[in-house]
Amino acid sequence: MFKAVLIEKDEAGYRAGVTELDDAALPEGDVTVRVAYSTLNYKDGLAITGKGPVVRKFPMVPGIDLAGTVEASSHPAIAVGDAVVLNGWGVGEGHWGGLAQRARLKGDWLVPLPATFTPRQAMAIGTAGYTAMLCVMALERHGVSPEQGEVLVTGANGGVGSVAVALLAKLGFTVVASTGRPQEADYLKALGAAEIIDRAQFSAPGKPLAKERWAGAVDTVGSHTLANVCASTRYRGTVAACGLAQGMDLPATVAPFILRGVTLAGVDSVMAPRAERLEAWRRLAQDLDVGKLELMAHEIGLGEVVATAAALLDGKVRGRVVVDVNR
Repeated sequence: MFKAVLIEKDEAGYRAGVTELDDAALPEGDVTVRVAYSTLNYKDGLAITGKGPVVRKFPMVPGIDLAGTVEASSHPAIAVGDAVVLNGWGVGEGHWGGLAQRARLKGDWLVPLPATFTPRQAMAIGTAGYTAMLCVMALERHGVSPEQGEVLVTGANGGVGSVAVALLAKLGFTVVASTGRPQEADYLKALGAAEIIDRAQFSAPGKPLAKERWAGAVDTVGSHTLANVCASTRYRGTVAACGLAQGMDLPATVAPFILRGVTLAGVDSVMAPRAERLEAWRRLAQDLDVGKLELMAHEIGLGEVVATAAALLDGKVRGRVVVDVNR
């Protein structure tokens, strides 16, 4: 038997809570993991509250991330005792996820836990931090470098934004953090932000082109914010887009792309190829200041997940939420 958050949907409605499940209920997979830590991401919040169509079948154990130790394996490249990390692959959406004490998964979805990180630190990073690293890699791939000017991070107080600020600052970029929570300015400056600006300047409809400012940007927000960021990106700059906190729409024009040669680089972390995942985790081990993780993360137990999910969607949670599934 093991404890897990379980989402159910039936005639009685949509609900989520902690329950005890039999190991025999675990889904198919060639690797069984004893989970040490999981996380709570924006997508997990949507799944647990039912405020977004994330869950594709019921009942569902949510949790798009986990870190733990292999208990059983028939996968040729994974051995019992291996320390592993999982991010994405539709886990917590169509396959039982990491907000549980045990998980059964496809071994191809797992990557080795970098020796630099403990399982708790890996989950302080989680999909949010791994996505932030993919965004940084996208900017680099399109030639954005520190000497070219300021880089903007929107939704900077969130999980992706917090790690993006820390990574970019460590790599020598001048980082401007956009947030709707000005009271968190000291936190963002501690992560490495050089300037804090109010998200309000991006969140309303804007002009097709604005004054050029950003050499690059990491956008976690979407909608008018992404449109305005693109409109104010400098000639040949790049915007890495990975989120939709404001909305899925993109009320923009082609002007930034055809008049300034701006690149809009979409970043998907869920189905990213294994080689890219391994490189992202290698870079995180190399480029993320582990000391900053404690500034970003706070820990909760499994029983606190449902309430915290609602607070996360209400914009009341800063940084990263680490879940100790064994308390």
